Amino acid sequence: MLPELWTTGAFAYEAFGSEAEPLEGPTYEAMAKAASDAGVWLHAGSIPERDPDGPLYNTSLVFSPSGDLAAAYRKIHRFGFDKGEAVLMGAGDELVTVRLPGTTLGVATCYDLRFPELFRGLVDAGAETFVVPAGWPERRRSHWTLLAQARAVENQSFVLACGTAGTHAGVPQAGHSIVVDPWGEILAQAGPDEQTLTVDFDPTTVTSTRDRFPALKDRVLGLEPPRR
Repeated sequence: MLPELWTTGAFAYEAFGSEAEPLEGPTYEAMAKAASDAGVWLHAGSIPERDPDGPLYNTSLVFSPSGDLAAAYRKIHRFGFDKGEAVLMGAGDELVTVRLPGTTLGVATCYDLRFPELFRGLVDAGAETFVVPAGWPERRRSHWTLLAQARAVENQSFVLACGTAGTHAGVPQAGHSIVVDPWGEILAQAGPDEQTLTVDFDPTTVTSTRDRFPALKDRVLGLEPPRR
């Protein structure tokens, strides 16, 4: 996995337009080759995508070991409120999952981590392992760890969250990439600087966890607010 908007910087708003690429642009080609050369599944982080028929998007790319594009996910929840990404980029409108040998990925990006309903939707679509590249700021690092664990526990899934290190456009980044198991236990966590984590985990833990503690079966759906 690579982080969010690593080619430009997640807070380098002024560069989004000039650095945006078509989906199958230079970064796509380089990452497809990297996946193929290494023979691995590669989540290539996200790029500023220029849609010839629409706005810019914050788009994550997942490649198969053959170098084929397995999925492209346009970030649904854009950060910035009334500035930055929220006004410079369009919002995606589709949940994305990817079937790997042994597990199904649910793809999300950074600010998405704050919206549990997105992850519930991914679980309903079969997700067992969430992959979350991010450009998360250091000043809210405690939320990064807390929310990664919360999404893992409430969905009884693995969370692989890759955070940017260093400084982007003057904004210190949180780093601290993290891998959390379905019980909320942290299997590995990086520090604040550039670091590569290599983590072995058993995807079947998701099934055994959900069988042992079947909380997802007790969900009550379709609730409405009280009438006044």
